[in-house]
Amino acid sequence: MNMPILPQFGNSEQKTMGTREIAELCEKEHRNVKRDCDVMFASLNLDALNFEHIYFDSMNRQQTEYLLDEELTMTLVTGYSIVLRNRVIKRWQELEAQAYQPQKPTELSRMDLIQLALQAEQENIELRGQVAILEPKAKGLDRIADCTNVLGIREAAKVLKVGQNQLTQYLLDHKVVYRDNFSKIQAYQKSIDQKLVHVVTSAPRLFESGEKVFTQVKLTQKLITRIAKWLEQGVAA
Repeated sequence: MNMPILPQFGNSEQKTMGTREIAELCEKEHRNVKRDCDVMFASLNLDALNFEHIYFDSMNRQQTEYLLDEELTMTLVTGYSIVLRNRVIKRWQELEAQAYQPQKPTELSRMDLIQLALQAEQENIELRGQVAILEPKAKGLDRIADCTNVLGIREAAKVLKVGQNQLTQYLLDHKVVYRDNFSKIQAYQKSIDQKLVHVVTSAPRLFESGEKVFTQVKLTQKLITRIAKWLEQGVAA
């Protein structure tokens, strides 16, 4: 696929790369790359609709892909293998050369791009180390921290591109949650301890029989990312 870098949101200075080309470069199915993008958007609190682009496939059917700028492209492929990541970096450099310079890109600019990707990965490692150091000092804030980036089963199913019933059955089969005597979804304590789910308790509500509180099981980003990897490997939900 000989796909040029495309301007995003009408800005000729903002270049993007489509997920179809990323899928081809990384030898992945396009739907799996889009699923990885959905997980990335959820982690970064970005609206996926802002990156959607409509195209027509070989059968003239309307389809969608995502257009990513350089930063999001590198963020996406950071989780892929070094070989695949390097392939995307080289392709991005070739497309930039076509857009700005007709001549062959210099080794210096290519090395600069690789260095930026490696620097971003190193910063991620350092950040995780800082979190590990601060965590024992912030036990009192654990409950609040666990509430960030959590999604209900319905919202998580949309992100993972699977049916809500499918995802629920998957969680039941893998002993992440269970149904109580009233068929309500409840979380196993081990799932809470492993930070796979978070149980949200509502404020007390007043009924004729007295005050009642309601709980809802929400999936953490850790679990959503794990399920996405399972789905990519062909595990049926």
